[in-house]
Amino acid sequence: QLVESGGGLVEPGTSLRLSCVATSIDFRRFTMGWYRQTPGNQRRELVARVLDGGVIDIADSVRGRFAISIDADKHTLDLQMNSLKPEDAAVYFCNARNHLGFNFWGQGTRVTVSS
Repeated sequence: QLVESGGGLVEPGTSLRLSCVATSIDFRRFTMGWYRQTPGNQRRELVARVLDGGVIDIADSVRGRFAISIDADKHTLDLQMNSLKPEDAAVYFCNARNHLGFNFWGQGTRVTVSS
């Protein structure tokens, strides 16, 4: 239900834009966000999410470099990543969850940052 795109291999300091499309999900009824998982780490860490009222919750490690945007009508959730660092390399996942216990994940898109 969640389909990510936009990952790839980029050099440090450059930008990348990830997109998530979820045509069967009403974005207004879910908390939409981006998470990432690094190699050898079973835990997915929050990158950024859009809370009720459009409040943005963003990780300190990417604050000022990454920006999340949502278009509920188009069912898209984007993550603009600027000034990428090698430590940003990970598989990035789109997530949709709500208070009823629904928790959906995309298949992930890999971002590699290397010179």
